[in-house]
Amino acid sequence: MLILELLIAIICGMIAGTITGITPGVHINLVSIMLLSASGYLLGFLQPITLAVFIITMAITHTYLDALPSIFLGAPDADQVLNVLPGHRLLLKGQGYEAVKLTVIGSFLCLIATIIAIPILIPVTPVIFYFVEPVMGWILLVTSIYMILHERGMQKKVWALCVYLMAGILGIIVLTLPNLEQPLLPMLSGMFGISSLVMSLHNKVNIPEQKISEEISVSQKDLSKITAASTISGGITGLFPGIGAAQAGIIGAQLVGNIGDYGYLILNGGINTVNFMFSLVTFYTLEKARNGAVLVILELVKKIDYSELLIFLAAALIVGSICVFLTLWFARKFSKLINIVNYKYMCISVIIFVSLLVFVFSGWKGLLVMMISTALGIIPVSVNVGRNHAMGCLLLPVTLFFLL
Repeated sequence: MLILELLIAIICGMIAGTITGITPGVHINLVSIMLLSASGYLLGFLQPITLAVFIITMAITHTYLDALPSIFLGAPDADQVLNVLPGHRLLLKGQGYEAVKLTVIGSFLCLIATIIAIPILIPVTPVIFYFVEPVMGWILLVTSIYMILHERGMQKKVWALCVYLMAGILGIIVLTLPNLEQPLLPMLSGMFGISSLVMSLHNKVNIPEQKISEEISVSQKDLSKITAASTISGGITGLFPGIGAAQAGIIGAQLVGNIGDYGYLILNGGINTVNFMFSLVTFYTLEKARNGAVLVILELVKKIDYSELLIFLAAALIVGSICVFLTLWFARKFSKLINIVNYKYMCISVIIFVSLLVFVFSGWKGLLVMMISTALGIIPVSVNVGRNHAMGCLLLPVTLFFLL
């Protein structure tokens, strides 16, 4: 009976994860909270572990498919903001399918790497946590400084610092603003999503015909290096509160150096999956939840033993393997669709859709935040510095959280 329940949970979780993944602005945390609200009724005929497997399945599916709106629509969620630019550059070369495939490669390789490493991670995770936690703020500070100094020329360094500080101050204000629901949605949608779409409209961008290429040239050495960096930096997000996939992407990029757009997409695709998988290890070893979905699992099952952890890992491996083919199928459909649809009208439609989402979830304050964030997101492009400095909107508040 339990096996049948788990199978149904996996199927339903994949359907839910597909919907949240391909729909801009809809996050698994929202569905998880709705599930928790209905758990009093559902637990009348389902076991808690079944609901937990549903959430895990949904989360893993989401980490694969959320690359699609980021790359093809320029409408990322919080975990995909750093994929917008390299993904968009490949899209403009007719390589949108390849961009998605790179994130899938990262997700699957890092899923396997994390599962293989779990027997080692279980005993060492508490040690790492208590050793690294006191210096986490300094690690983030050094990463931010290095990121700014990495710009060539004094003028660009100054602009990079200005963008970082402006974004950081905005982040502090937004994250502490009273009565603002879902603050990351308007801030990150404006900073990285809508600003990209506005620039595309301004530059009258035309999307070329998308090519479906089955071969991608990435050296074995680079692939191994990127997988290791994704696993390490993604593990950090699963271990420490307040650090998300975007911050981990910046840390991972500093670990591997210049890896180009291909490597960057693999890196960030892997981080999103490792983030969630490592959260399960943190839950098992420290009995702490590091994201909204795992927090709901904690509320449902309270504590897990080794056999339950194995069930979770088996479900994740099965779903992760299926999602490789599922995501690439959707990527082919998106590649064909984007050539049929007028790109100008699609940009306008996405801007309107995201604006409506922001209004529904965050109200008028959210719309104001989105407009300010959009203006700020255009500045780095205008002064020719990396838009990763706009990640100061998350890096600075989190750095101060650990240091103060």
